[in-house]
Amino acid sequence: METEQLIRTFVEYFEERGHRRITGSTLLPPPGDPILFTTAGMHPLTPYLEGRPHPLGGRLVNVQRCLRTTDLEEVGDTTHLTVFEMLGTWSLGDYEGGASLDWGYCLLTEGLGIDPGLLHATVHGGDEQTGPDTASLRLWQDRGVPVELTGEDNWWSNGPVGLCGPDSEIFLWTGDTPPSSTPTRDDRWVEVWNHVMMRYRRLPDGSLVPLPQRNVDTGLGVERLASLLQGGSSVFDCDVFAPWRRHVPSLWPLDEPSLRLVLDHLRSAVVVIGDGVRPAGTGRGYVLRRLLRRVLTVLWRDDPSRSFGDLPDEPVTHTLDHFRQQRDIADVRRLLSEEEHRFGRLLERGRRVLARPRFRGPLSDEDLHYLHDTHGLPRDLVTNLRRE
Repeated sequence: METEQLIRTFVEYFEERGHRRITGSTLLPPPGDPILFTTAGMHPLTPYLEGRPHPLGGRLVNVQRCLRTTDLEEVGDTTHLTVFEMLGTWSLGDYEGGASLDWGYCLLTEGLGIDPGLLHATVHGGDEQTGPDTASLRLWQDRGVPVELTGEDNWWSNGPVGLCGPDSEIFLWTGDTPPSSTPTRDDRWVEVWNHVMMRYRRLPDGSLVPLPQRNVDTGLGVERLASLLQGGSSVFDCDVFAPWRRHVPSLWPLDEPSLRLVLDHLRSAVVVIGDGVRPAGTGRGYVLRRLLRRVLTVLWRDDPSRSFGDLPDEPVTHTLDHFRQQRDIADVRRLLSEEEHRFGRLLERGRRVLARPRFRGPLSDEDLHYLHDTHGLPRDLVTNLRRE
């Protein structure tokens, strides 16, 4: 099943069950929001999860593009991406978690054709503040799906304080043998869908206060599920990466983890640019700059002549079209070229500075602050240059 069909099937399934589709925002949060990028589909809905009536009612569905830098060091494995799409559903004080899980099970098995025998669920088993999630446990037992009870693994929170509640996660078996063990003991179980029963607010003293309404918030990663439905062994094998896979390996021969990083970061950079961000030394622009410099560091490690200018148009236009962004490809390519030249000049300056006698031995925090503040050399760049 292609990604576009997966998205369409998901949205239509929940629309048939009374959900209204809300427009997924860009990566940029609303004005005044302190976060740099939207990290989850629920983020723009926080006021409504806290009790404000939503103009479209209590049942919602959407497709939200997200960016997470917290997983940046994980990119290169089989499941993590920097920019990705999240399918989401919400009950704002409407139905309970059992209905959400039942719909989720039916969509996966009947709508998407997944063998029920390849599913496993995890459920919050209770802790010193809340009891076990017996409603979710009963639902899975009635459906014949094996269940693992966990502690904090099935407690969702939006940070040390704020919205939180128990969750139930649905896993899909990806091994080439019959399913075995449990999700916490075997990483061949891959999480595909999380259903959060968002019922509490955690206060600074750690206590829990019930929310004015009992919500359900679910999230399903598009690229992750699409790759599994398409028989891929990683998120980079799904169709949204096909143009990148078609061109980049022959253009820049790389080992698989390095190739995945380049594919992810370049695609993510295109999406960030498509949403109107420009490279800069702080804020959102610095996230974009860091993505591009991580790509160039990998590319130039083996061949300093490699250039963004070598990349054909197809992967870039495919990504802009998929995310329905109107950015001119010439503008995207110009920004990539400018950042490449800027980084090249910075590397030349950095090598000259680090060649000074003062910086030939171990570097102190004072040295690193000086290199950053005076010469514009970030800590990670200094570390990479000293490895050369």
